[in-house]
Amino acid sequence: MNTATILALEVAVVANGWCKAVTAPEEVAKRAARAAYSAGSLDLGRSCEAAVVLTDDDRVRLLNRDYRNKDRATNVLSFPAFDADDMARLPVDAPLFLGDIFIALETATAEARLEAKTTTDHLSHLVVHGMLHLLGHDHETDDEATIMERLEADALAQLGVPDPYVLANEAAAP
Repeated sequence: MNTATILALEVAVVANGWCKAVTAPEEVAKRAARAAYSAGSLDLGRSCEAAVVLTDDDRVRLLNRDYRNKDRATNVLSFPAFDADDMARLPVDAPLFLGDIFIALETATAEARLEAKTTTDHLSHLVVHGMLHLLGHDHETDDEATIMERLEADALAQLGVPDPYVLANEAAAP
């Protein structure tokens, strides 16, 4: 599948620190979103669109408070624009807007340091994670988490990024 023509992406860098933390953050985000789309999407049979916003902890905290009733920053928030019922109501020739992904600079960079990863690799992981949510994947149950982690690892492998779950399991081993 040629995801470059099937998935249109808009990436907005609204926290200037992203350009200091990651070389070409827009391109990193686009590559990661396309890898996740390739790894995790069903054939939706139409063009798709998504947005990634590279922002800061304050903005993500407000979104998390307003939409999830959690008054704290988090690394990534995804806001899917549709569910399966919505899909049936859309005209078949209309592009499908998948939704928005917001990533918090300070939380993401702190996690990258803590996990001894590059910020670029961690940004890639967070975008992949967020895009999989937009595609309908979740990790509420153990089975869902296993599937989503496999899809994340597959997408990250396309980018040459190590499997974060292998690294996490190795760090947790006695």
